[in-house]
Amino acid sequence: MAAHPVDEKLPALKMATSGLQHVAAMYAGVVAPPLIVGAAVGLSATDLTFLTGACLFTAGLATFLQTLGFWKIGARLPFVNGVTFAGVAPMTAIVASAKDKSDALPMIFGAVIVAGLLGFIAAPFFSKAIRFFPPVVTGSVITLIGVSLLPVAFGWAQGPNPAAHDYGSTTNLTLAGITLLIVLLLRRFTRGFVKQIAVLLGLILGTLIAIPFGATDFSPVAHAHVVGFPTPFHFGAPTFHIAAILSMLVVMVVSMTESTADMLALGEIVERPSDEKTIAAGLRADTLGSALSPLFNGFMCSAFAQNIGLVAMTRIRSRFVVAVGGGFLVLMGLCPMAASLIAVVPRPVLGGAGVVLFGSVAASGIQTLVRAGLEKDNNVLIVAVSLAVGIIPITAPGFYHAFPETAKIVLDSGISTGCVAAVLLNLVFNHLGKGNEAEDVTHPMEAGQELTPAH
Repeated sequence: MAAHPVDEKLPALKMATSGLQHVAAMYAGVVAPPLIVGAAVGLSATDLTFLTGACLFTAGLATFLQTLGFWKIGARLPFVNGVTFAGVAPMTAIVASAKDKSDALPMIFGAVIVAGLLGFIAAPFFSKAIRFFPPVVTGSVITLIGVSLLPVAFGWAQGPNPAAHDYGSTTNLTLAGITLLIVLLLRRFTRGFVKQIAVLLGLILGTLIAIPFGATDFSPVAHAHVVGFPTPFHFGAPTFHIAAILSMLVVMVVSMTESTADMLALGEIVERPSDEKTIAAGLRADTLGSALSPLFNGFMCSAFAQNIGLVAMTRIRSRFVVAVGGGFLVLMGLCPMAASLIAVVPRPVLGGAGVVLFGSVAASGIQTLVRAGLEKDNNVLIVAVSLAVGIIPITAPGFYHAFPETAKIVLDSGISTGCVAAVLLNLVFNHLGKGNEAEDVTHPMEAGQELTPAH
């Protein structure tokens, strides 16, 4: 019996290039949090490079846990794990609250360890929410994931620094457009392996085209060390403060909510729907990876939604491809010079490729909604309101400005608020009172429905 595409081991070259494509898609998301937090702490350039390398290293370890797994840990799906951006705001708040900035990172690391361990214990209970995620909910959430990520691509397309004079310049937008065009042309007029690595080729060609425009900066390579191991507790032993722990626990809940939605989305895309057991194992990998990350000076880890778009677009569903990507992340953490090669890719080039990747996620969500029974008024209302709630942080960023900072951690995540809204509305309209209908409340796994692959 042939192996499921998720468990398929591809030829070495295809594994390597496809794995590198995953790294390229999520690299900017991994390095952004340590750069922001490190700058808030006031780290030197050397320590900032060290912190960034540590986050790449721990992202690789967390990816191994998720893709390869052991015991009851790991969803064993093509999931890339890395530093969650949801933790940036509370971590910078912890830095601001520290009397001595040198104490901030140990405080953060201690809070992440506690949040990770408690999340690991809670994972099997959290996963029982699977029955409240029928297609009308999962479709709404998957669509929101894609829509929420698109502004990231648009931001990249404008340039790396909003304060720079060339931010949003015609040069930057042209580079993004050229990269997008290259990816589209490769997807349209090539076949086989070349077609599957269209995004990677688009990033390489876009970077080369950017050189005459002066948009490609090779200085990160020139100043990077060849070897650098993330020494445990480089910034000091973790310390434990109640306020910091509580704020990171909120982030953990947000992270687990988003990871659940991501696992449901990816499960449908790869035609191996995520059941309660899979979600529990995936959440254990997320939380254990988060608990171990601070030992090597990393932050809280979570599944990266942008890589779902890459799986949906390329149709390469092997978890071993993503495990190879995790290997590249580990090597980058151990070799800063290798990590700097990805940093050479101009942000506008990343933005052009990101439009395809993130748009593919939204398209997958729409495909799921097609079979969600939208001929029923109740389901239309669920989709309409949950999408509206989910795009508030995108269309009106200051909408929740009057709320406490802790509440804004959740409210400013459109994926989380949209997911909560969809679940609650589904409970009200399809589980309570006369609205009960079997096809609306049953998860596809329970109903034995054949899932249509997302392209």
